[in-house]
Amino acid sequence: METKWIEDFIALAETRSFSRAAQLRHVTQPAFSRRIQALEAWTGIDLVDRSSYPTRLTPAGETFHGQALEIVSALQATRNLMRSHQVAGQDMIEFAVPHTLAFTFFPHWLTGLRPQFGTIKSRLNAFNVHDAVLRLTEGGCDLLIAYHHPAQPLRLNAERYEMLSLGAESLAPYARPGPDGQPLLRLPGVPGARVPFLAYASGAYMARMVEVILKEADAMPSLEPVYETDMAEGLKAMAVEGHGLAFLPASSVRKELKSRRLVPAAENGCYELTMEVLIYREKPGFARHTKPQAAALWDFLAAR
Repeated sequence: METKWIEDFIALAETRSFSRAAQLRHVTQPAFSRRIQALEAWTGIDLVDRSSYPTRLTPAGETFHGQALEIVSALQATRNLMRSHQVAGQDMIEFAVPHTLAFTFFPHWLTGLRPQFGTIKSRLNAFNVHDAVLRLTEGGCDLLIAYHHPAQPLRLNAERYEMLSLGAESLAPYARPGPDGQPLLRLPGVPGARVPFLAYASGAYMARMVEVILKEADAMPSLEPVYETDMAEGLKAMAVEGHGLAFLPASSVRKELKSRRLVPAAENGCYELTMEVLIYREKPGFARHTKPQAAALWDFLAAR
């Protein structure tokens, strides 16, 4: 049994909606449903009454909901207690970072810090956006790095958490080039023809960003989804092989653009948006534990 199944169930109990709970947990609805079914298989009884709408819990589900809240609370308290005993690794900064930034932005960012700040001992924990934020709020990391856009802000309590900007990044469409160096697929596309589209899974943060781009576009392209995944790296690999067009963060395609394995698939400034990259921490007055190295890095970043 996985603890994330319990957190999924709590989200479902609170929202009474599979689709809304899946969005809150930043997973696709089919994947969310499978996780609830796996939890029911583990308990050996139906926890959800699927014959009603809105979704209702069975009597067993109502009982399990109360137990689930106690389990999650106890686990969080236990983790905090264990961290209070931690002695080794006090110079190791723990980062929580969404997958896309973990593969692309984070290594390049650390390299840029080294000349002025020096070498950073770091432990990277890569999650989906929801779980990365949860890691910070539960005290499981020192710093959180995440994208920010006004259309999809991270709702962290400003009285308890503070942030700094690390820069900006664009999200734009890319495709494999043909022999002439031009993209084999281009937006908005040819009238009457649908563009093979490599999509982020519904509920993923980047999927919502692509929705913002398409909603604000002058011409709505005709897209034919042919592949779906939560991770930008997976979409990039498919785009490089010529399976379709994908919206990707600029940092993830730096090498592919240089080697001409991918090229922009729209006119400059079209079908793209800019996201800010922010770093968050718990304010010192609220922090359950503050590592000197993490505090020094924050002060360095704040002074830049």
